Amino acid sequence: MEDNEVGVGPWQGDPPTDPRYDPELLADGDRRNVVDRYRYWLHDAIVADLDQRRHAFHVAIENWQHDFNIGTVVRNANAFLAAEVHIVGRRRWNRRGAMVTDRYQHVRHHETIEAFLDWARAEGLPIVGIDNLPGSRPMETVTLPRRCVLLFGQEGPGLSEPARAACDELFSIAQYGSTRSINAGVASGIAMHAWIRAHAGAPPG
Repeated sequence: MEDNEVGVGPWQGDPPTDPRYDPELLADGDRRNVVDRYRYWLHDAIVADLDQRRHAFHVAIENWQHDFNIGTVVRNANAFLAAEVHIVGRRRWNRRGAMVTDRYQHVRHHETIEAFLDWARAEGLPIVGIDNLPGSRPMETVTLPRRCVLLFGQEGPGLSEPARAACDELFSIAQYGSTRSINAGVASGIAMHAWIRAHAGAPPG
């Protein structure tokens, strides 16, 4: 395999008999962007294994203006193993930033903020808004709830008024420079990692 190639080449030696392995990947190599423990596994087998370990938090982002940060939010949600990602507003979103991680991450669409709120209430999940709004508490001083939905607004306007009103809690991320805000992709990674530090153990080897 050339040094600049991603992944691994064909399986060397007798192939494993575990049904989770993909015969085509074993024969041709696995160039996907997956961790080593999932090399050569079938896609459905990877998702099934992830589903046994998903964390108790969900992530939601508003999509009224076709936000380009959503792909990054989905990629972060996959990295930190969120239960689901919820797209509120437009169904279409730019998948380029997700780097194919949306194949392994459950993504649900809600046409309106009201529909999203109905779902969250039915699930008994508090909505935690992340935005640097007046009255927001510094996220660095609190512990995020174990079961919750982390809700992010769009680049620029942040959370919409109906979303702000629906939040059970509202937290901000400390910033020290001249820029008023950080984009939702970055903010989502910071917030998810804060949840991980509070509630998750070490990742599997």
